[in-house]
Amino acid sequence: MSTEAPATMEIETVPSEPKPESNPLPPKPKFEPLKAHEMSDGRVQFRKVSVPPHRYSPLKKYWMDIYTPVYEQMKIDIRMNLKARKVELKTRQDTPDISNLQKCADFVHAFMLGFDVPDAIALLRLDELYVESFEIKDVKTLRGEHLSRAIGRLSGKGGKTKFAIENATKTRIVIADTKIHILGSFANIKIARDSLCSLILGSPAGKVYSKLRQVSARLAERF
Repeated sequence: MSTEAPATMEIETVPSEPKPESNPLPPKPKFEPLKAHEMSDGRVQFRKVSVPPHRYSPLKKYWMDIYTPVYEQMKIDIRMNLKARKVELKTRQDTPDISNLQKCADFVHAFMLGFDVPDAIALLRLDELYVESFEIKDVKTLRGEHLSRAIGRLSGKGGKTKFAIENATKTRIVIADTKIHILGSFANIKIARDSLCSLILGSPAGKVYSKLRQVSARLAERF
């Protein structure tokens, strides 16, 4: 028997080449955000708002207050078309967002309904504000003196009732003859509308006040 140790087998390791990946995915493309005029294939977007005859004088008086935020801040072109009796709005090359056009149209429309410029301008700054309109005859059919008394109940002495509802519900209310316009958030408009409907249906102002106190206390707790 031989006493020599068995020779060890030497194995040469060859570094394995990485296998090519099957169907390698291309890198994700990076696109710049589209500008307002590019979203509509370069077409200019228009809006027109009719001007009622009784709003000509206020529009002329407050034109610069309306023009400045629309043109300078929202980057929307605005002009008054005297022939068609409409305020015309259109997008520009540097309009940052296409939704600015609709916001400006809502702002001008709110002014035409009778809201003050500082109140209506909130439509440009906040997204969750709306304007709701309804007529007294939508709630109850009233004629003659009954209608006059209902309008008187809505306003109160020196507008006291209207101001109380506005302050309690954080809304703005315009009573134009038999039409009522409310500017505010969805939940607040509902509370204000319920109070106005109660007054139209004949509820005394004191009962509406006490209900408003309960509702405004609940709103304060929620926030």
